[in-house]
Amino acid sequence: MNDVTKICVTRHGETDWNVAQILQGWTDVPLNDTGRRQSYELADSLSAAGFSRVYSSPLKRASETAEIIAQVWKLPPPSLHEGLKERYFGIVQGKLKSELAVSHPGLHQEIMRRNPACQLDEGEPMDHFADRVLAALVEIGHRHPATRVLVITHGWVMDVITRHIKHLPRTAVLDMKRKNGESVWLEIGAGSKISESDES
Repeated sequence: MNDVTKICVTRHGETDWNVAQILQGWTDVPLNDTGRRQSYELADSLSAAGFSRVYSSPLKRASETAEIIAQVWKLPPPSLHEGLKERYFGIVQGKLKSELAVSHPGLHQEIMRRNPACQLDEGEPMDHFADRVLAALVEIGHRHPATRVLVITHGWVMDVITRHIKHLPRTAVLDMKRKNGESVWLEIGAGSKISESDES
């Protein structure tokens, strides 16, 4: 098992849109001051884990989190991977959740439940989203065997990963939401298997 890659997948720091409850999706929103502080705190809390690489979604809130951490650790700049982007939310992207509750109450309810099967007009289908996320993790694992890699990504991405490692259907509604800066550890092993690691 010497070729197993350990990947710590972590949600980006806070943005003003997180606070305002606006659906971000692919909208390129930067970190706020709290998010930058969280990034430095994350760098400190994970400093002893022995990471050799940092990867990130190319969206600014993730890449800025990753850049701060890589600089603190004196590692090369983060590698950006399109497969790690948040789900594309289509026409509701950039809308206040409170406005959505009035204009599309049924959809608002399903988004608040984080129901992966909710119908997003012009949005990214769930299977396409899940396939690209899992493929990105396998690719990163194969690029860096027997190392530890930090991956900075997004909340719905982490939902995909959580369902996968818990052997739940892709349509399962999770009774949880990953906080900004929250992590899950994975192992990428032989045969492209993604499993939960006992690392903490």
